[in-house]
Amino acid sequence: MKARVWMVSATLLAPIAALAQTADPVKNYPVRPVRIITGSPGSTSDLSARFIAQKLTDTWQRQVVVDNRAAAGGIISAEIASRAPPDGQTLLIGHIGTHVSAPSLHKNLAYDPMRDFEPITNLVASANVLVVHISVPSKNLKELLAFCKAKPDGVNYSTPGGGTSGNLTGELFKQVTGANIVHVPYKGAGFAVQSVAGGETLVSFLATSTAMPQIKAGRVRPLAVLQKKRFSGLPDVPTSAEQGFPDLDSNVWFGLFAPAKTPKAIISRINRDAVAALKTDEARGTLLALGAEPVPTTPEEFGAYVRSEITKWTKVIKDAGIKIQ
Repeated sequence: MKARVWMVSATLLAPIAALAQTADPVKNYPVRPVRIITGSPGSTSDLSARFIAQKLTDTWQRQVVVDNRAAAGGIISAEIASRAPPDGQTLLIGHIGTHVSAPSLHKNLAYDPMRDFEPITNLVASANVLVVHISVPSKNLKELLAFCKAKPDGVNYSTPGGGTSGNLTGELFKQVTGANIVHVPYKGAGFAVQSVAGGETLVSFLATSTAMPQIKAGRVRPLAVLQKKRFSGLPDVPTSAEQGFPDLDSNVWFGLFAPAKTPKAIISRINRDAVAALKTDEARGTLLALGAEPVPTTPEEFGAYVRSEITKWTKVIKDAGIKIQ
């Protein structure tokens, strides 16, 4: 009789145990398609999102979709992601515009970059490259400065929006060189690069990944990679340091974030699989061809890096008196 009671109890408990296992959000992550929110199509943010989305789809056997939300330098994307449930089903591609400059430029920002997000990993880094429309006669930075000096009203430069890496780099350029250039913000990197390629503006500070197709097509001319070492994707383009401007140092990074309070185990799972994808030879070859390079990190390393970027660029913003137009 006792044996029969045990068998009945075990039979009743089995479905409960199975249900508990199925309900485990970490063990069974992801439980449905994952959304990665990013910026405008064709931007480095978009390229980063699409690369990692495909790799995670392959690993998880669960679709990872890219949700493009252009405009406001990524602020809209970050606002949407900050309000998403902390279950790992909604992720964000963050960058300087969303996590570094936003607090200094928006008094009523709807989110706090450090409080409302969990850093997962840095994904890719691109050098910033200064490009000009092909009608500009300048072949190097000194010639560009002379060209700008000859224009009393200044030379327009395009960016993906106020507070983006392109805007901050343009203001850093003005601080370092004294050049008279005028900011013209667009609604995303794709629009900014099309502007300079089409001659609406004459100068732009773009991620190499964004500028590369237009450079290869001969629609814009690269004058300098804005860092201390040459970028392997543009080996013939001299650096700003080589041209006598070592303080003109600016790169672009794009990383993966989740809403705050996402379980640490899910953060670790996403980090593990994203980092594994970024460390492959395929990833390096593919990203370099796009003008970027993989820079995988731990969540802790990425968080520390974001904080260091906030310190660096907040000073540039303050000194330049940058305001959102």
